[in-house]
Amino acid sequence: MANLKEVRNRIASVSSTQQITKAMKMVSAAKLKRATNAIVQLRPYANKMKEILANLSASLEESNSPFIQEREPVRVLIIAVSSNRGLAGAFNMNVIKKTNNLISEKYAEQYRQGHVHIVAIGKKVQDFYERRKYNVIGNNNELYSELTFENASKITEAIMKAFADGDYDKVELVYNQFKNAAVQILTTEQLLPVPRSENGSDSATQVDYILEPSQEEIVEQLLPKSIKTQVYKAILDSHASEHGARMTAMDKATENAGDLLKALKLSYNQARQAAITTELTEIVSGAAALSKG
Repeated sequence: MANLKEVRNRIASVSSTQQITKAMKMVSAAKLKRATNAIVQLRPYANKMKEILANLSASLEESNSPFIQEREPVRVLIIAVSSNRGLAGAFNMNVIKKTNNLISEKYAEQYRQGHVHIVAIGKKVQDFYERRKYNVIGNNNELYSELTFENASKITEAIMKAFADGDYDKVELVYNQFKNAAVQILTTEQLLPVPRSENGSDSATQVDYILEPSQEEIVEQLLPKSIKTQVYKAILDSHASEHGARMTAMDKATENAGDLLKALKLSYNQARQAAITTELTEIVSGAAALSKG
């Protein structure tokens, strides 16, 4: 009977866990809807602005803006975007792995010289790199409490100032791009200097824009706004991806809990049947002994 009690306790524990994972799935589904709406509305604007600026800056022979001036990447800053909470499958670890691969494959020499710094947006990435004594700049974990363009811009402005002052020669962005609830695409983008269009003969480059007051002034005025928008888009992408990953993880956990419950209930019924059979055997044996006496 002690074994039956242990199985009953496990069934109760798994049932409780299943209720929690089911509730977390529903919460993530509700949050995912709002997060998806935000990134779907922003993405076309951000992508079009990026395309226009890439095309305009490609045809500029010279510009006073420091944000498009290529430099030898001696000092590198990596913006890694994760979440503040776990229970989202491999969501956070994938960002960490991607960041580690970027450092080891592209900036290994800069890292050995101590010239790779990390801006972590999200507690999981922040904690990981701080524990391993990386050069982590600032603490931006509170951003998700009020995720707005203005709050994200404060982080971007500090990064832009550091780049303009020559503290960094290149800024890379690592995040999960949202595709759907089940699919997140790990993405690495060069944020600074702003990439120019690679193919000058590309049809998109040949778009005949009407520019006023001048191409140089437009580029220099729009560049800061575009950079802020790209960072904000990456954070919104990651935010939607987080809820999608957590919803998927909790759905799978609920399903696994259901399978475990079936196995435990079967085990419980088998143990209970065995106990009843043993008791009946003992009763019959006792009755047979008495009848012989």
